[in-house]
Amino acid sequence: MTEDRTRWYTQARFGLFIHWGLYSLGARHEWMRSREFLSNGQYEKYFRRFDPDLYDPKLWAQLADEAGMKYMVVTAKHHEGFCLWDSQLTGYKAPNSPAGRDVLRPMLEAFRERDIRTGLYYSLLDWHHPHYTADVKHPQRYDPAFVESSKQRDFQRYVDYMFGQTRELLTGYGPIDLLFYDFSIAAEEGFAGKGKNEWQSERLAKLIRELQPGVLMNDRMGIPGDITTPEQYQPREWIQVDGRRVVWEACHTFSGSWGYYRDEESWKSVDMLVRMLIDTVAKGGNLLLNVGPTGRGEFDERAVERLKGIGEWMRRHNRAIYGCTAAPDSFECPPDCRFTFNPEMNRLYLHLFAWPFKQLHLSGFAGRIEYAQLLNDASEIRFVDGEQTMTMEAGAFDEGRPSGTLTLQLPVKKPNAAVPVIELFLK
Repeated sequence: MTEDRTRWYTQARFGLFIHWGLYSLGARHEWMRSREFLSNGQYEKYFRRFDPDLYDPKLWAQLADEAGMKYMVVTAKHHEGFCLWDSQLTGYKAPNSPAGRDVLRPMLEAFRERDIRTGLYYSLLDWHHPHYTADVKHPQRYDPAFVESSKQRDFQRYVDYMFGQTRELLTGYGPIDLLFYDFSIAAEEGFAGKGKNEWQSERLAKLIRELQPGVLMNDRMGIPGDITTPEQYQPREWIQVDGRRVVWEACHTFSGSWGYYRDEESWKSVDMLVRMLIDTVAKGGNLLLNVGPTGRGEFDERAVERLKGIGEWMRRHNRAIYGCTAAPDSFECPPDCRFTFNPEMNRLYLHLFAWPFKQLHLSGFAGRIEYAQLLNDASEIRFVDGEQTMTMEAGAFDEGRPSGTLTLQLPVKKPNAAVPVIELFLK
C-alpha cells in the first residue's frame, strides 16, 4: 500500500515548500521568537499587522509550475501557532488579523488549478497555545516564572486541539496529498522531551488514515512514515532505514532561513540549486525547495530569480528528473558527474558538473549504448565503442583505452545550460 501511495511522489521528484507566517513581518528567521525569547505579548504586534495586500496565490502557483515543481507543501501552522486557515478552534488565525480572510484555501485551489499536488505542514510545537508546555525549544524556556506556571498546564488539552485542527484540515480543504508534521523534541537541559507518546502519534496517524487514506506522511512524529526527510544536507547515498532503501526527500532553503529574512545573504546560485536537484534524484530522492514569502504576500525577488533560472533548465532537461531515480549499480559514473535513470524509458542521463575536453570515457559501457544526444537540443553525441580504433575524424587517437570503455565525443564549447545533460539510450 505504501508503494501505491508514493508512486506519484517518486515520479514528481521536485516540490515547493512555503514557510509563511507572522515571522515574515519580523523578517529575521522563522525561529526569531525562540531565538529572541519573546513572550506572546511581545510577539502580538506582528499579529496586529499581518496584512498581505499583494498576496496573489495564482502567481505563486505559476512560478512553481514554470520552475518545474509538481507538488507543494505550505505551513498551515508553524511553531508560532498562527494559523493560515479559518480554524474554528482558535482566534489566532489569518481571518482575525488585518488579512481578514482565510489565506490557505485560495492557495490550495490555485496550485490544484495547475495540477500541482498539495501538501500541508503542521507544527507539533505551538508557542502560543495556553496549554502547550515548556520545553527546550520554547521561547520562554529561560523564564523561571513561565516554566513554573507551565507545570499547571494540561498538555492533553493541547493534544486534543492538535487532533481537532488535523480533522479540520483533512475534512475542509479537499484532497491533501502530503502531510509534513514537525517535529519531535529530545529531552535536553533539564526539560522533558516530546515524542510519539506525548503527541499520541499512533492515534494521530490512525485518524489521518481514516480521514484521507491516500495521504503521505513524513517521519517526524516519532513513528515511521511514508517519507524520510533529511533537512539542509545532501545525503551521500540513497537513504536506508534498517538496511532497506526508503522513499526520501531532502528539504532545503534558498538561503539560511525558511521564513522571509530580509538581510540574509547566503543565497545559493541557480547552478548550485540545479546540482542539488540532480544529486538528490541521482540518489533516489525528492527535493523540496523552500520559499519564504514577504509580509505583503510576495515571493522575495531573489527567490523569483532563482525559480525562473531553475525553470529555464527544467524546461529542456525535466526528462532527466521526472520519473527518474538512481542508476543501477552496474553503471559506473565518471568523476564530476551524476547519473539519473528512467527505468520505464530505459534511458540513462549523464549530468556533467564539469565540462571535459572533447572526450568523456565511460568505463564498462562498451556495447550497452544504442544512441547518445545532448538533451538540451537533441543534437547527436557520437561515440567510440569498445575496442574500435579512434580516428582523426572521430576526434583523436587513443590506443590505450580499455576494451570495455565507451568514449563520448563532446564539443569543445560547453552547452549553454547550468548543467549539461547527455541522454543515453540503452540497448
